[in-house]
Amino acid sequence: MTSPAEPDATPVRFTEGAIAGVSITPLTRHSDDRGWLVELFRRDELASDVLPAMAYLSETLPGVTRGPHEHVAQTDCFAFLGPGTFRLYLWDMRHTSSTQGRRQTLDVGEHNPTRVIVPPGVVHAYRNVGDVPGWVLNAPNQLFAGHGRCQPVDEIRHENNPNSPFHLD
Repeated sequence: MTSPAEPDATPVRFTEGAIAGVSITPLTRHSDDRGWLVELFRRDELASDVLPAMAYLSETLPGVTRGPHEHVAQTDCFAFLGPGTFRLYLWDMRHTSSTQGRRQTLDVGEHNPTRVIVPPGVVHAYRNVGDVPGWVLNAPNQLFAGHGRCQPVDEIRHENNPNSPFHLD
């Protein structure tokens, strides 16, 4: 799979700011004497093209980064709830986007529970910047490797590219 965001010979310069099509929603913890509950998504809050097709939970150890990578067709619906704190990085390389060339960074997780919807073509990465393992739930709108896990994975990885313009702090 080739990347729609592959840089040409010209260095890419990003400006900081919000990225069109990325939805960032603070999540509310409802706590009582038993613990807490957070609604991650509701069908009446999401557009039909981003409704989840599956869900998974991953654990990321302190100091570890996942990404940067992007998808051609998949929309990710991340929930950063804790434990742990993550620095989320987003880069808009979509040629048709009004915010092409923007980079957005935010801290999410235990002290800032957040749902983030990342559309196709937005390069993304996150790093556990806390001191405990952190959990991230993803409910993408497409099945990993397609129905029956027999199709190519929709993921373009940039983390091992020494010429990648996607730099983390």
